[in-house]
Amino acid sequence: MQMSDTRQIAATPAEVYAALLNPEVLKACVPGATEVTGSPEDGFEASVTQKVGPVKATFKGQVTLSDMIENQSLTITGEGKGGAAGFAKGGAEVRMEAVDGGTALSYDVEAKVGGKLAQLGSRIIDGFAKKMADQFFTNLQETLEGPAEPDAAEGEEGEQKKGWLGRLTGKT
Repeated sequence: MQMSDTRQIAATPAEVYAALLNPEVLKACVPGATEVTGSPEDGFEASVTQKVGPVKATFKGQVTLSDMIENQSLTITGEGKGGAAGFAKGGAEVRMEAVDGGTALSYDVEAKVGGKLAQLGSRIIDGFAKKMADQFFTNLQETLEGPAEPDAAEGEEGEQKKGWLGRLTGKT
């Protein structure tokens, strides 16, 4: 299963790149993630619970980052085992380019599954993988930009405009 997409994010390439290296941001962005620990240098360990069709499983696995070019691109590779449900593995090549108003983030994702999950059929698996990738990058965008709707967060306007970096450091 392969897919590609591009998103416009109202943050600098440096902010987007830093977010992709932060385990707390990854935990907030990966749908179903209950734990993400580790570092970009050593890799991350993750625990993710998901339901695919009739199969619900908790996957424990490794995520590694490679081909890292600061503020420009990186490759994310992961593999998780879900016990009797089977396994899932895949990767994403992520590219960031400065554009007017922020960053154009492009990604190419490839995913594979085995075991009981593979028996569900490619249509269910492909739809699920697309939904997971879309949700991850939507969550990343919202984490960096703040709430999508201005009325969603009451308070100071400056507080609304702070992305994850501003909230973590107290800076805008």
